[in-house]
Amino acid sequence: MELAVLKQSGEDTGRKVTLSDEIFAIEPNDHAIYLDVKQYLANQRQGTHKAKERNEIAGSTKKIKKQKGTGGARAGSIKSPLFRGGGRIFGPRPRNYGFKLNRKLKVLARKSALSYKVQENGLTVVEGVQFAAPKTKDYIQFLNGLSLADKKTLLVVADLDKNVFLSSRNLPKARVISVNDVNTYELLHADNVVMCEASVGKLETLLAK
Repeated sequence: MELAVLKQSGEDTGRKVTLSDEIFAIEPNDHAIYLDVKQYLANQRQGTHKAKERNEIAGSTKKIKKQKGTGGARAGSIKSPLFRGGGRIFGPRPRNYGFKLNRKLKVLARKSALSYKVQENGLTVVEGVQFAAPKTKDYIQFLNGLSLADKKTLLVVADLDKNVFLSSRNLPKARVISVNDVNTYELLHADNVVMCEASVGKLETLLAK
């Protein structure tokens, strides 16, 4: 499969890059995508939630009323979960939501996401992206040249460039990552994936292992 290589300004260079069919043209596996995205989102959770149970509540341990003769249910502590201000029953505790996935499954999920992007014409290859200084205006001009200004874009570069990253940081729909940080969630979340020509070969090497 071949894809046209564009300049940073959006003009056609007249060259084409060959994409590996084993990575960009496979039959997508939806279940692999589901598991990889689920793991990614689970890893984003801090898991620092905490509610106090009855043994952690500050309060008197004195029996609040006599056992019998009141006409109501018996009660032994003001810290009971049945009373206002009491401890919570089986409240949330700090925990890690992450879980393990096999590497082959994660690779399959990323290949599937890339294949979906190619099928949807959501993959663009550019010759390279370089800015002399970090300016949001320059990044907007770059997106305008590709006709992607109003879309959620993911720019994948071979090596993260500080000026390119800082230029995109103020744009809510723009995201810049290096090849080593490519993941299924980011690929599917973007409307269009823009890849530098150098990052294509590097990504194919990573996913072919």
